[in-house]
Amino acid sequence: MARPTPLSGFPEWLPDGRIVEQHVLDVLRRTFELHGFAGIETRAVEPLDQLLRKGETSKEVYVLSRLQEDPDSPDRGGRLGLHFDLTVPFARYVLENAGHLAFPFRRYQIQKVWRGERPQDGRFREFVQADVDVVAAGDLPYHFEVELPLVMAEALGTLREVGLPPVRILVNNRKVAEGFYRGLGLTDVEGVLRGIDKLDKIGGPAVAALLIEETGATPEQAQACLDLAAVSGADESVVDAVREVAARNGADHPLLEEGLAELGALVRAAALRAPGVVVADLKIARGLDYYTGSVYETVLVGHEQLGSICSGGRYDTLASDGSTTYPGVGLSIGVSRLVSRLLGAGLVRATRSVPSAVLVAVTSEDDRPRSESVAAALRARGIPVEVAPSAAKFGKQIRHADRRGIPFVWFLSDGGEEADQVKDIRSGEQVPADAATWAPPHEDLWPRVVPAGS
Repeated sequence: MARPTPLSGFPEWLPDGRIVEQHVLDVLRRTFELHGFAGIETRAVEPLDQLLRKGETSKEVYVLSRLQEDPDSPDRGGRLGLHFDLTVPFARYVLENAGHLAFPFRRYQIQKVWRGERPQDGRFREFVQADVDVVAAGDLPYHFEVELPLVMAEALGTLREVGLPPVRILVNNRKVAEGFYRGLGLTDVEGVLRGIDKLDKIGGPAVAALLIEETGATPEQAQACLDLAAVSGADESVVDAVREVAARNGADHPLLEEGLAELGALVRAAALRAPGVVVADLKIARGLDYYTGSVYETVLVGHEQLGSICSGGRYDTLASDGSTTYPGVGLSIGVSRLVSRLLGAGLVRATRSVPSAVLVAVTSEDDRPRSESVAAALRARGIPVEVAPSAAKFGKQIRHADRRGIPFVWFLSDGGEEADQVKDIRSGEQVPADAATWAPPHEDLWPRVVPAGS
């Protein structure tokens, strides 16, 4: 067989990289569950018309064409596509299962998704995504918009212990932006938001020209929008700064004050629970039109060129059955994007690439059952163990353990009164051991993820 060519955009980690990914997933799952979020999993496919209803193009969706071509397929009458995020599947899940869910429903979901875009640094065609949401039936109190970014700040803060760089969760409120734009006299609010969302990509002058050309803004209105986008801060002074920009430009609107009250509450709570992590940034717009309140984007400090690793916001109309609307607020973290940076930049490492803490040596193939018996006794006590693949010379078995990163090698006694021996092949220390009582140090029991320099 010819040497295979890797597929661009479909990441595969080596065993030590997979340990890093699993650690990230474990931290996210544990944090979400500590806050009462229930895990769900949805199917990988959705009707194509549902996947495209928010304006995405068909080029972004992987279509399951074989099912449509199969004359005996029950799905032949409709086109199916692989989901490219977890939002549309979750909305459908809520509508289908509303009668079985207790609202407000707290959900987390960790799954692979597929997106047909051009692969680049941190952007893949197949990737793992982790979402956390609260959805209500009819009314969703604002305090959930405060809670969600703080939950994510806690999860990412835990990952800092193993080498994740500092994070900044940038927050804004769409009510502030919409109230300000309407106070200026601009009516194409969605167009202005889409333009402001491009600030980091094309810069202020280009955005101003875009607003003038596509939304009908005057040069003065376009500049006022840029002035608002320039406001940022980690405390409530940001509210006063927005009011000053609004007063200077004559932007007075009730929605602006409502949004400022909410944004102030979020910044106030974040200053207590996640100081320096959550920062109000008025240029965060999130171009998708279903966001209606708070919006969030998260960057790694020192790695801003990677883009947002975690984003989301408040949505009021994503799910509705015609009689009941299910508003929600949520955040989605690109796990594969985050892991690719942790590995690619050499920020973290696994202490070993295999789970085994012990290799039980084999004296002879006839004596292998004794080695297997010791391994079984250790496993019964929760110690990960493997048995040497062959009864080679002990030096070769030790080298095999060293290549695999296994820290301890177990040697059987000759069967008399002498005890078995276990050797730490890193230090050379060898001590008597009993399979019923011996255990490796806690830090060696399982592979750990640590900062790269440690």
